Amino acid sequence: MHGELKYPADFQHFDYVNPQAPKGGRLRESAIGTFDSLNPFIIKGTVAEGSGLIYDTLLSRALDEPFSLYGLLAEQLRVAEDRSWIEFDLRPEARFSDGQPVTAQDVVFTFNLLMEKGSPFFKSYYADIRDISAPSRHTVRFSFSGGLNQELPLIVGEVPILPAHYWQERDFSIPSLEVPVGSGPYRIGRIDPGRTIVYERREDYWGTNLPVNRGRFNFDQRQYDYYRDSTVALEAFKAGEYDFRQENASKIWATGYTGAPFNDGRIRKEEIEHRNPQGVQGFVMNSRRPEFSDPRVREALTYAFDFEWTNHNLFYDAYTRSNSYFSNSDMAASALPTSAELELLEPVRDQVPPEVFTNVYKAPSTDGSGRNRTQMRTALKLLQEAGWELKGGKLVNADGKPFHFEIMLIQKEFERVVSPFVRNLERLGISADIRMVDVSQYINRLRQFDFDMVVYRFAQSSSPGNEQRDYWHSDSAMKPGSRNLIGVRDPAIDFLVDQLIAAPDREQLILRTRALDRVLQWNHFVIPHYHISTWRIAYWNKFAHPANSPTYSLGLDTWWTKP
Repeated sequence: MHGELKYPADFQHFDYVNPQAPKGGRLRESAIGTFDSLNPFIIKGTVAEGSGLIYDTLLSRALDEPFSLYGLLAEQLRVAEDRSWIEFDLRPEARFSDGQPVTAQDVVFTFNLLMEKGSPFFKSYYADIRDISAPSRHTVRFSFSGGLNQELPLIVGEVPILPAHYWQERDFSIPSLEVPVGSGPYRIGRIDPGRTIVYERREDYWGTNLPVNRGRFNFDQRQYDYYRDSTVALEAFKAGEYDFRQENASKIWATGYTGAPFNDGRIRKEEIEHRNPQGVQGFVMNSRRPEFSDPRVREALTYAFDFEWTNHNLFYDAYTRSNSYFSNSDMAASALPTSAELELLEPVRDQVPPEVFTNVYKAPSTDGSGRNRTQMRTALKLLQEAGWELKGGKLVNADGKPFHFEIMLIQKEFERVVSPFVRNLERLGISADIRMVDVSQYINRLRQFDFDMVVYRFAQSSSPGNEQRDYWHSDSAMKPGSRNLIGVRDPAIDFLVDQLIAAPDREQLILRTRALDRVLQWNHFVIPHYHISTWRIAYWNKFAHPANSPTYSLGLDTWWTKP
């Protein structure tokens, strides 16, 4: 993306793999809910975990560099100095799982199919592709428009390539459990619909010995078993029903991983540090709803979430408060804007909150005692400024309508976090109901923006770019299936997103990301939660992994079964 590549053209393998790792064995993981589709590229259906294992891409990412890609399906490439076009030469030996060759026409077909019938995300993410052509059987060329877009030549290389001969005869827009043809290291071996899916390593995989693949994809089988309840899933893990678990709940990590298998070493616990940006998780307010359209209301509600009390009493002080949309990275706006940032922000000065230029955003804090009266008074003052009034213990608007909304959840365990927040809202005269829904309903309601408030995480990479359009740009605000759950429609934010995408180097990328971060922060779109900079994992002690873990990923595909 920026600067020089770490690995030379003749490199043999990535530094974070064991090139001598033995092949064999099975890795079983869990998933919550169910699935009814094997197509991860459309907004309909609930796709099975692990579906990406069956596909290859033009390029493969190095997990120890912020954003660098190396040849996979592509043997070599040529890119314009101004990045206005890129050409890929495909490897002649590349094959789909049915033995058919991967050609340039398959690449052209894939992008046209995704833009026409895929998730709205693709149309937004690849909006600046002007033309895709196939000058020869093994050469594909992308031409770009819309000015400088440093990231676009790279991200077109990350799209899974689909077989035209397979999909031309099928309806791509309909979810299906028919096993598709892929080109990747695994094929789907067994499906128990809604309960289990098993991926089998392909002995005939064409790319096994490529430098980007050496030491990876070592398990003969990758299996995902589905559970309706995460508590049941944990007990199943401890009983040996599956092998590997990544834990996100601090209380469970502190108290749930106990018993004989942990004491005698049959199950191992590890915390592995990483340098991944953590984005922001929080209570996300749907600003399409009139209750959340006023930024003063959104700011007021941030005072009702007592992070310090929650962290100490529920999370064993495991977390750090998130104040940025790019937490745990150098792209977070955590100090006053520099002169270079002010220059970037000047064109939108009259369109953004004045605090963007004068203050450093910090989410409201308390002493952790649970007695946050000062915060409640501040919140009530903001609500009154926005036209709400406390009458008879109920907060009502000018028409006398009470302030009431619903918090939609998918994880029952999160109720213990939400319940204290709801109680604080009650003290402000606001009525909030917790609504638990199943996975399918949750996904469908998010896609249609049919919610008041949800708990959601806007994930970020170490090199943010075109995906920011799908998060915050006005063009995505009303597109069903986009990730602009908030409903952001703001010309200043549109401008900053476009500036970020056009960043010419790493220094400018950091500056422009911070400028965008400030404007998002001071619009109070999210009640920010917390983050952690380690992976908490537990696994049955029959696996091994390289001593040198990748910087920006857990790298589970580099693990292997002990002989």
